Amino acid sequence: MDASSRRAVLATLGSAATALAGCGAFGRDRVRVLVAGSLQKAASETLQRRTDADLAVEARGSVQAARLVAEGKRDPAIVALADPALFERIMSAAWYAVVASNEMVLAYNPDTDGGGHVGDADRWTDPLRHGGVSLGRTDPALDPLGYRTLFVLDLAADYYDDPGLADAVLSADQTYPETQLLAQFETGAVDAAFVYRSMAVERDYPFREFPPELNLGDPAHAERYRTVTYELPDGTVARGGPIEYGAVRRDDGPRTRTAFEAVLASDWLTPHGFTVREEYPRLAGDVPDALTR
Repeated sequence: MDASSRRAVLATLGSAATALAGCGAFGRDRVRVLVAGSLQKAASETLQRRTDADLAVEARGSVQAARLVAEGKRDPAIVALADPALFERIMSAAWYAVVASNEMVLAYNPDTDGGGHVGDADRWTDPLRHGGVSLGRTDPALDPLGYRTLFVLDLAADYYDDPGLADAVLSADQTYPETQLLAQFETGAVDAAFVYRSMAVERDYPFREFPPELNLGDPAHAERYRTVTYELPDGTVARGGPIEYGAVRRDDGPRTRTAFEAVLASDWLTPHGFTVREEYPRLAGDVPDALTR
């Protein structure tokens, strides 16, 4: 979507929001919003301030969230996920909008010996590979952050000519829910964690950046990213690619429409460390006419 199209989409939606302005809090119906764990803080705080609609935000790993909707266990008005492919692969959504990007980093706790080793090492893989660092990550079966962690390690194995990297670094006891991952720093359970840049920025933790060939955040390296895959428990395959976040509106109520207008505007994401490109929102699929006029 070019810049003029982006402005047209936001202007169309903005007219609906304007019609609702001034209604205040009286009689507001809550808009149920199901979001990726990495969007929890941005949605609960900043997005809520950007809209007149009263939001009821629930955060889950994106794969889990998509399954809950597909199985009829949740019926949110708006869904925002950390991998737009899940809208088609699991939810069978007819359309969605891409609203932001992110990149992978290795956050660390500078107050622990293991975290200090991660921060000081010449190469970020060395302290992880040689022990002494407790590592945290998320479950790849439940959310994209988990399988993107595996993608980074697979790409790094090739990039650094270190084929045994993933086997040396990973163990079964490292996984935590996305919404609780960085809280493990406070309990001392982990020294370092594979996270999105936005998660580290929100919580003011230092982090090691990966080369753009590995961080899944640079569209210039999209072809390299696509060489890595992960098979989910249901048999579907997640493929590497530049990280993007998508959202879909699931009902046409006025409060949902005004809340979704704020989602598409994307300014609720930039203070939290997400990347919002000029091309966003990018619409895909059988998009409702109201969003394309």
